[in-house]
Amino acid sequence: MADGLTTALLREGLRRLADGMEGYVEELNAVDGALGDGDLGVTTARGLRSVKAELADLPEDVGMALMSCAQAFVKISGSTFGTLVAIGVMSAAKATRGDQEVPWQDAPALLAGAIAAMSQRGKAALGDKTMLDALEAVRVAWQEVEEPSALLPAASAALAGALEEFRDKPCLQGRARIFGDKSVGQHDPGMVAIKRIVDALDASP
Repeated sequence: MADGLTTALLREGLRRLADGMEGYVEELNAVDGALGDGDLGVTTARGLRSVKAELADLPEDVGMALMSCAQAFVKISGSTFGTLVAIGVMSAAKATRGDQEVPWQDAPALLAGAIAAMSQRGKAALGDKTMLDALEAVRVAWQEVEEPSALLPAASAALAGALEEFRDKPCLQGRARIFGDKSVGQHDPGMVAIKRIVDALDASP
C-alpha cells in the first residue's frame, strides 16, 4: 500500500465503496425501519452513486477531492445521516487542503476532527449510541495500527465490538430516541452503516 492517501487511491476506494454498498441497501433499510424512516440504505446508495459520478473529475489535491465528494454526497443524500457524514468529510477536507498525499498515520487525528465536527452539528455526544460511537471505536483502534494494510481490518474488528457494546443501551439521539426502551437490544442504524462502509472498503477489488 502507498505511504499515504492520494486522489488515485481515493477514486479506487470510493468506486469500491459505491459498488459494495449497493449490496447492503435492504439490510440498512430494515435496520433503519425498526427505529427510523427505513430509508437509510436507499439514501446512502444514492449519495454514493452521486459521488461515483464525480470520481473522474476529482482534483489531485486530496483536500479538494474530499470536499467535492462531500458536496456530491449530501446533494443527493440529504438525510441526517448523509448531512453528518458530509460534515465529517468536510472536516477532513479542510485539514488536508493543499496536500497531494496524506500520511496514513494522520488518520486518527483526521477522524477525531470529523467526530468533533459531526458532534457539534448533530448535538450528539459519545455514548449516545450513534455513529459517533462507531467512529470513535475506529479512531481508538487506529492509534495502535502501524501498518497501513491493517487499518481496515482493525476498523472492522473495532466496529464489531462497538455494535455489541451498544446493542443493549438506549438510543439517546435522533429519531431513534423516541422509541425509548424499544431501542434497547437493537443496533443503531448509523453504527451499522459505518460497519458496512468498512466492509465494502475492505472487500477484495
